[in-house]
Amino acid sequence: MRKTLLESLTHGSLTEPAPAPDDSALAELATKVDRAAQARLGRSLAIREVDAGSCNGCELEIHALSNAFYDIERFGLRFVASPRHADVLLVTGPVTKNMRQALERTYNATPDPKWVVAVGGCAIDGGIFRGSYACVGGVSETVPVDLHIKGCPPSPTDLLKGLLALLEHVSAKR
Repeated sequence: MRKTLLESLTHGSLTEPAPAPDDSALAELATKVDRAAQARLGRSLAIREVDAGSCNGCELEIHALSNAFYDIERFGLRFVASPRHADVLLVTGPVTKNMRQALERTYNATPDPKWVVAVGGCAIDGGIFRGSYACVGGVSETVPVDLHIKGCPPSPTDLLKGLLALLEHVSAKR
């Protein structure tokens, strides 16, 4: 045990260094999302995340939005526990047969105006699970989807860019 401890102290870390933070670009992006939400809704954007049967890769990236590095709450974006308080449903993973009814009920419980965002390759078309006996398919086969965010999994920055694109598109349609 002592030998292992000494080796770990003398050899240093084997992990990759963290990317250099680009705080100004992240802050600018999140501020744009908040401004678009304020213009469209008159308040901050409430997000409900729904896992429809994913591998949890996308959830890890979505949860990273709440960590100290991204901290989207400081920009007025927040995750809510109930679909009744949500403006946006972030749906991850292919829709499994067991989750189809739950996703439909969540969609129906979300008040208008509501938007659905399919996050990740599996949510778009079923991904590697397409054709499985337990999989219905992508999110759009169960509920209407307003935006697809590609990636396996998409980065937190891609998620913020997607939310901004959604809000700008909705505001332009008005």
